[in-house]
Amino acid sequence: MKLKQRLLKVNIKQFDFNPANVLLQNAVTGKVPTEQGTLVLKEFMTQSAVTKLAKYEEMTKPEKEFTYLATGPGAYWVGEGEKIQTSKATWLTAKMVSKKLGVILPVSKEFLRYSVKDFFTQMRPAIAEAFAIKFDQAALYGTSSPFGAGVSVFERATAAGNLLAHDEAGKLYDELNGIMALVEDADKDVDGFTTTRRFRQKLRGAKDSQGLPIFNDATSGATQQALGLPIGYVDSKSWDYTKALLLAADWDMARYGIPQGMEYKISEDATLTTVLGEDGQPINLFERDMFALRVTQQVGFMTLTDDAFAALTPDVTP
Repeated sequence: MKLKQRLLKVNIKQFDFNPANVLLQNAVTGKVPTEQGTLVLKEFMTQSAVTKLAKYEEMTKPEKEFTYLATGPGAYWVGEGEKIQTSKATWLTAKMVSKKLGVILPVSKEFLRYSVKDFFTQMRPAIAEAFAIKFDQAALYGTSSPFGAGVSVFERATAAGNLLAHDEAGKLYDELNGIMALVEDADKDVDGFTTTRRFRQKLRGAKDSQGLPIFNDATSGATQQALGLPIGYVDSKSWDYTKALLLAADWDMARYGIPQGMEYKISEDATLTTVLGEDGQPINLFERDMFALRVTQQVGFMTLTDDAFAALTPDVTP
């Protein structure tokens, strides 16, 4: 009996998965190790402008229902001894559904000899960047979005009519003030901007009516600001310059969630139809002695109302 118990312990130990010791070539599919997956998500959330500005909703399942305050309670003047009127706050229910976000990366075959842990440590920046670009594209403009039509920030701003055309000869200070006013007309507060680094030069040169700069360059890792509000910079690959130069929002009205860990799979013989080589042809992994890494992660996103979002658009006047 004791011998059987010892053998059972040995077998359990033998098949216990340790990502620091198992080579990638011996674990071609599975879950991304927790430590590396957490670091990828942290990097993803640092690179994505939406995750930096929007409100995080904790998700333990692919769907989550939550309530949010749409209209607050009112107060009333009352005389001595009079009954105080009561009013109701308006609470609405929203349901956020997560969708699978995936990335496929062609990788040199030498990485198959890395441990699973070391491999994902090396690949972390590439995975995080790919996730951030794709997520921001969908959340900001609805580009290839799985979250439904009319959900993205720009689509919401368009539906509300909260668009203001940029005038190259005008004052950027007045324009930012103008798009903030569009959101404030709905009794909401803009609490952040998002744009690309390409637009930073204009922000840096903008001045208010007193001739003072409206842009504060960050030091010691702090967030850059315009008119005292934080700016979330988006990778230029995520931005649609034909639609907007800058977006402003009450970002509490945008929510996102990440309900489960990452999963991965590798393939050595696939043909990547969406990735072209230097010859302009799809990459055949077998011919190039490479393999492809596919990583998937569930991510949820939704916006709660139209009038919380506004956009500074390009001047399209002929």
